[in-house]
Amino acid sequence: MIGKDRIAAANEAAEADLRAEYDALGAVLDRRGIDIAAVKEKVAGYGIAVPSWGVGTGGTRFARFPGAGEPSTIFDKLDDCGVIHELTGATPRVSLHVPWDDANPADLVAKGEELGLGFDAINSNTFQDQAEQAASYKFGSLSHTREEVRSQAVEHNLYCIELGRKIGSRALTIWVGDGSNFPGQVNFTRQFERYLDSARQIYAGLPEDWRLFTEHKIFEPAFYSTVVQDWGTNYLIATELGDRASCLVDLGHHAPTVNIEMIVARLIQFGKLGGFHFNDSKYGDDDLDTGSIDPYRLFLVFNELVEAADVPGFDPAHMLDQSHNVTDPIESLMNSAMEVQRAYAQALIVDRGALGGFQEENDALMASETLKRAFRTDVTPILQMARLEKGCAIDPVATYRASDYRGKVADERPVSTSGGGGIV
Repeated sequence: MIGKDRIAAANEAAEADLRAEYDALGAVLDRRGIDIAAVKEKVAGYGIAVPSWGVGTGGTRFARFPGAGEPSTIFDKLDDCGVIHELTGATPRVSLHVPWDDANPADLVAKGEELGLGFDAINSNTFQDQAEQAASYKFGSLSHTREEVRSQAVEHNLYCIELGRKIGSRALTIWVGDGSNFPGQVNFTRQFERYLDSARQIYAGLPEDWRLFTEHKIFEPAFYSTVVQDWGTNYLIATELGDRASCLVDLGHHAPTVNIEMIVARLIQFGKLGGFHFNDSKYGDDDLDTGSIDPYRLFLVFNELVEAADVPGFDPAHMLDQSHNVTDPIESLMNSAMEVQRAYAQALIVDRGALGGFQEENDALMASETLKRAFRTDVTPILQMARLEKGCAIDPVATYRASDYRGKVADERPVSTSGGGGIV
């Protein structure tokens, strides 16, 4: 860990400037009728889960270039996740991926408590074969033509639920790579029926206080057709399964021209928005750092979330899901968590009364300008003050670099020699 003394020393040098900038922004917002302290309180209370796999160096299907000090075990990963939360105060939970992170539940809980971390949704993996499994997922998992393959995939998901139950998770996320690569390879209807039948078996194994998130993806690894290819199919699945099933929206899992914020609004309207995997993309499922390509879209998504904040029972899960190929994963995840907080803060300062009025009057220009006014506002002092008051770093990346955490763990952890394709 970085250490409170080091963080406090770094903050001391920047605190005076921050307080001046915070007060100046407070005066600007006050003239708009916005209480900066109320916004700061909401931002400080916001948390996003980090993916355990995100702290490892990613890669493409062509190559992977290992980084220094990569985590080799789930406990190394949790240490790195602990650093992210220690510096940002924004990532109190970790989302595990099984079997990559399979370990003794008591040991996981103890490590989490040591680092001040809880566990978010647990992610199953039936998109790749594991050494110990009997049947292959080459031609699908939950939708496979062979019953023994589907049963194996169902049992794996039920195992994930049991592990998650023991560590305090409250949700299971399912993403499958099932689909086809050639016309005529599969019967679309029968394939989807097999998926639904398998998903119903998993849903039946959920504890009463759990939720099931199903995730759609337009393509990859199946390029001709994908079983859960869009939000409409995802909505059908969640509706067929029951009240505790809902849709998980990954920002990279849509065609470039798709209006993701409208999808979010539709799923909210019909009570089926389960949560998010936040990242960014230029072409497809790029898994780039959140806000690195289209921060305005991220803001527009949060505009819908803030609009729906008073909807009874509305509690979507928020998690990052990124692959870091050329950056330090810890730095990227810290920046991404802060960018999500930034979008949330910007959405909180939208003049909703004015926006609603312009919408009713069909004043397209002023409705757009109302949103842009909030988006153009630099809310950085709000985020920094929230961190300062939590005892976290005003500038997390600078404090992290000054600590030489990466160099220290590089001396302690075995050198990764894996240079093949794949995200981790």
